[in-house]
Amino acid sequence: MKKVISAIILSLLVLILADPAAGQKADFTGTWKLDVSKIPVTGNFPVMVQININIVGDSLFTERFYDTGDGQVYPFEENLTLDGKEYLTTVYEMPRKSAANWLEKDVSLVVESTTTANGSDGPLDFKSTETWKVDNVNNILTISFTNNSYAGEMTGDLIYNKAVTEN
Repeated sequence: MKKVISAIILSLLVLILADPAAGQKADFTGTWKLDVSKIPVTGNFPVMVQININIVGDSLFTERFYDTGDGQVYPFEENLTLDGKEYLTTVYEMPRKSAANWLEKDVSLVVESTTTANGSDGPLDFKSTETWKVDNVNNILTISFTNNSYAGEMTGDLIYNKAVTEN
């Protein structure tokens, strides 16, 4: 009888403690660095090696750092709302239209963008769809992406580890 009562009490405690956490939005805020041991082959596409994310209310601010394969890292900032509204940013003289939206009841984010470069035959669009998922227990951010450009389509997952901050 004691085992049954103990099991019921334990079950209730699990439900009580788990319920508040289930209703919270995922926490993407922080500095995230690419886990280079898990990087897919990316061809000629730039690779985001770090992203700093700050979400306040319905605003998403990111600072992205891309390595284009030449050993240099190129940063740019982007400020979006999380309601799917499209915003225009300029990245190294290239216009970029982006929109972000919560997905799956505030568990993941989708960021869609189109960056237009000037090619020898006219404008070239680089379209990207990113789905962000975070594991706050293990401090891992996964960005699943689909990139489309003149060079074709590429899909994959990039794994980022949350940087430890010193206080």
